[in-house]
Amino acid sequence: MTKKDIVLKIANETKMKQQDIKKVVQKALDCVIDSLVNGQTVELRNFGIFKVKSRRGRTGRNPRTGEIVPVPPKRVVVFKPGLEMKKLVK
Repeated sequence: MTKKDIVLKIANETKMKQQDIKKVVQKALDCVIDSLVNGQTVELRNFGIFKVKSRRGRTGRNPRTGEIVPVPPKRVVVFKPGLEMKKLVK
């Protein structure tokens, strides 16, 4: 499912304009991204939790040449589903 699919589904169910729905959906996603960039956790009840974790650097290997290369530390977004989502997906 894409963002466009979400917009179409909401527009069909609410009889609102797709342009208005698209703006709201995009603004909601922008708020989630902004919070994560600022190091905050985003918790959506019955859906899940988004948070940023730091991964430490490590030593990796180039699969083609076998050469050992350093992999720098980085920050990644992780998602933990909520209880309601876990129940429905099972």
